Amino acid sequence: MLELLYDVRKQNSSEQKYKDKNNAYEPLTNEKAMAKIYPFRGAYPKSDVANLVIAPPYDVLSRAEAQEIVDKNPKSFLRVTRSEVDMPLNVDPHSAPVYEEGARRLRELLSDGVLTQDEERFYLYRQTWKGRTQVGLMALCDTQEYDDNLIKKHEFTRPDKEDDRTLHVDTLGAQTGLVFLTYRDQYQGLREILQELHQMDPYWIVQTDDSVEHALTLVPQSYNESIQAAFAGVEALYIADGHHRSAAASRVAKLRNREGTTGLFLAGIFPDSQLEVMAYNRVVQDLNGHSKDDFLTKVKEVYTLEDTSTPLPPARGTLTMYIDKSWYLLTPKEVPEDVVGRLDVALLQNGVLSPVLGIENPRTNKRIAFVGGIRGHQALVDSVDNGAAVAFHMYPTGIDQLLDVADADQVMPPKSTWFEPKLRGGVLLHIF
Repeated sequence: MLELLYDVRKQNSSEQKYKDKNNAYEPLTNEKAMAKIYPFRGAYPKSDVANLVIAPPYDVLSRAEAQEIVDKNPKSFLRVTRSEVDMPLNVDPHSAPVYEEGARRLRELLSDGVLTQDEERFYLYRQTWKGRTQVGLMALCDTQEYDDNLIKKHEFTRPDKEDDRTLHVDTLGAQTGLVFLTYRDQYQGLREILQELHQMDPYWIVQTDDSVEHALTLVPQSYNESIQAAFAGVEALYIADGHHRSAAASRVAKLRNREGTTGLFLAGIFPDSQLEVMAYNRVVQDLNGHSKDDFLTKVKEVYTLEDTSTPLPPARGTLTMYIDKSWYLLTPKEVPEDVVGRLDVALLQNGVLSPVLGIENPRTNKRIAFVGGIRGHQALVDSVDNGAAVAFHMYPTGIDQLLDVADADQVMPPKSTWFEPKLRGGVLLHIF
């Protein structure tokens, strides 16, 4: 099965464009096909159970954490996205029976009336956290635009994660997770129509245990054409998070020959002006055979070091390092001109992690761990004080840097961005 998926993925289908016509997607001769978005028959939890259904993203929890949530709340959408929780402990979470169990659980939520499927429309997903609000338009986007790089990427994907999402989507016949997209907020007409939609009352509002308020708004169908027209002027959409989900959508589209809406994928589209990226920090287990003094000497070849009592780096172009119960402020001595090389995460990787600590591939090296900024600097202190060798607190990569890298058709180092708040599972689904 997986060999077939990879063969399909490698096919070149860049010569075709598609349009919406009576729920079919046919070749379109117009070569300029940018930011095409489509309304759809979304499935979502009814208002009286939404607080029970929406769940953390499938990929931020261990099995034990997912199991604890489901044991307390049987309606949790984790029974669809992490369906191994209803199976024996020794089951392979990436095996066919697990995906089939997820499909069964999804059908059960629909038949029991926990989820309802709507008419063809757009939706708004609003999140408010720590005084900041971000509102995304929920729509379907075209996998062909993804294939043609009109929906721009900034990360490589891992084959095993692509396989997992492809098999999950294909078995369920549904996309249960959003691709988190953004765009440059420079289109006045689009801004005005979205502002009008933001004034509408949500269908439901839920506050989750992480103090994030989530709200789903059903946009009247009378806005369908005007929303599509407003987005038609957007030069490019960018993947902020969800590279594996979008890659899987592309593979499923080819497997299913784009039947019905299988050539489209579920996206939450947020303006870049509303987004905030948090730091994605690094912890390394050992100094690769170096003594502390030797290690610091090598770091000083690349960075100026200053003692500091402040764990947080003060500005872009700086980072802090924690070692042997002390914090240091690091400022690079030289900064490359290229759009990727000048990123703080790239400077650290190329100047210290690879040549000094021997971590050439941070995606696979088990001596390095990545810690989301949501956990704060204390998580770095705790890791080093309990046995790790050194930790690096990064300054957050800017959303502007992410867009610049994508525009240059380049790839960011792994674990460069950490977005908060996370988009919850079960808020909205695209069922083929």
